[in-house]
Amino acid sequence: MDEQVKRLLTAILERNGLTADDLISIWFTATPDLHSDFPAAAARGLGIVDVPLLCAQELDIEGALPRVVRILAHIESDLPRSEIAHVYLGAAAALRKDIAQ
Repeated sequence: MDEQVKRLLTAILERNGLTADDLISIWFTATPDLHSDFPAAAARGLGIVDVPLLCAQELDIEGALPRVVRILAHIESDLPRSEIAHVYLGAAAALRKDIAQ
């Protein structure tokens, strides 16, 4: 989990031209089949140490895509909402084809 969460969080920051200083807080959710570590631990491993982080579990819905971590980041940015890059990696891109980049 650590490697993939770092990959996702790094892609979010890079694609939106953000740094750790732009982060206000981050919510991580993981599907119930992921229980090896806290996704927030990966953020701490990237040096994001002074930002509140919260982990939660996704609803256990039959037929839902397994092995998914989602990140909801609250940020400071001058970008208009239309220019924010929403990042979906791997099979998760199928979740939001309308905004996946």
